Amino acid sequence: MPNGTHYDVIVVGAGNAALCAALSAREQGARVLVLEKASEEERGGNSTFTAGGFRFVHDGLEDLRRDVLVDLSEAEAARIHIPPLPPDLYMRDLMRVTENLADESLAGILIGRSRETIVWMRGKGVRFIPMFGRQSYVVNGRHHFYGGVNVEAVGGGWGLVDFLVKAAEREGIEIRYRTGLRRLLQARSGEVTGVLAFGPRGYEEITARAVVLACGGFEANPEMRVRYLGQGWELCRVRGTRHNTGDGIRAALDIGAQAYGGWSTCHAVQWDISAPPFGDRVVLDNFQKHSYPLGIIVNLEGERFVDEGADYRNHTYARYGREVMKQPQRTAVQIFDSKTIGMVRDEYRIRQVTKAESDTIEGLARALDIDVEGLRRTVAGFNAACQPGEFNPAILDGKCTRGITPPKSNWALPIDQPPYHGFVVTCGITFTFGGLRINAQGEVQDTTDASIPGLYAAGELVGGIFYQNYLGGAGLMSGSVFGRLSGRSAGLHAMKGDG
Repeated sequence: MPNGTHYDVIVVGAGNAALCAALSAREQGARVLVLEKASEEERGGNSTFTAGGFRFVHDGLEDLRRDVLVDLSEAEAARIHIPPLPPDLYMRDLMRVTENLADESLAGILIGRSRETIVWMRGKGVRFIPMFGRQSYVVNGRHHFYGGVNVEAVGGGWGLVDFLVKAAEREGIEIRYRTGLRRLLQARSGEVTGVLAFGPRGYEEITARAVVLACGGFEANPEMRVRYLGQGWELCRVRGTRHNTGDGIRAALDIGAQAYGGWSTCHAVQWDISAPPFGDRVVLDNFQKHSYPLGIIVNLEGERFVDEGADYRNHTYARYGREVMKQPQRTAVQIFDSKTIGMVRDEYRIRQVTKAESDTIEGLARALDIDVEGLRRTVAGFNAACQPGEFNPAILDGKCTRGITPPKSNWALPIDQPPYHGFVVTCGITFTFGGLRINAQGEVQDTTDASIPGLYAAGELVGGIFYQNYLGGAGLMSGSVFGRLSGRSAGLHAMKGDG
């Protein structure tokens, strides 16, 4: 078994959280090694497959222009309205969507350090722009942003990872590809002293004063999905990387780390029925279908099963995939008419999409194998239930239905102007919510609430932030905040020489 070189800090993973951890550890003077299980071509974990959107505290557009949206021209700024996102609103939204289960200490760190972390990333070379295509509607000639996710990395998730990798290379951080974690190494004292990794040269022990685990959840592991999420979850599609198989979580649990968070729930969305089993690095996240608030969603029996207008898309999309999993054949159809089809997101216009169009509801049902009478009855009932009011997709407009179950609480327009459009979706899992418990320094806790010396964690394998549901843009933000925090702590621990 070859013996690897000694480092100050080893970071396991090479996505957003991991690279932020590596850069932060390097700032403390540490010699840092990043281990990436994937090849260089498949690097970046789930971060590559995101839209690159971040939710962080700010005071509105002019505040953002100071040090985040620094490339925005005056002409562009004049056409934009971005409402402020104060800390208390961020916290209320996070607690509301997680049914008040989110760990308040971790949530406070996420929110309190969100803006400074974005500025720190900007200083590392990550460029940001307004999220025009996916988080705004044009109202009276201006882009009105909604739902709290207003800014994305240039180039989306792929661009984000590329910026961070280049920053790591500039800082002299070594990245080893095709090298995955198999086991954590410990001294007799219990301190973590490195990793047993498996790579192109076989097994090797690589020693370090500190290890940061940032290699994602277990969403790409069908056995763990069924064990923790339940029957049938081996059949879902995986939106992102095939490499997030729970390696970091299992390695930490094996040495007594504390399991924490929402182990039976996950981030899962409506995903095109024709998408491959794992993420496609060309299509990326465009298999998602997130304009459902503008229409209705039915199952193959023609029945609605969720409130499409319950809240902003950013507050509902991550749990509606799980609702699709409960439907016959794990399948649903999103339906729009000519009033709203022009407003759907660009992801509906890609070549790799499963759709049909018809001048009649009955014709659409037949084209998509939906029960014809069931869909006709549902659409007629829905149309009759739509109440008068002003439709405005950029706000919670209160234009709702009355007298049907489930209701549609906002944006309820009758489906009555042909041609009708249907898009077939299934469930695509993004990431799992269960993971490891960390403290305010990013140290992994054991089952007695004591820190495991030399072990830190960040990103999607940290439990306690998301339960039941998810707040759009908070995932990448959490990865960056806790990556920076854990990397700093690991770097300081390593450079003290007390490991």
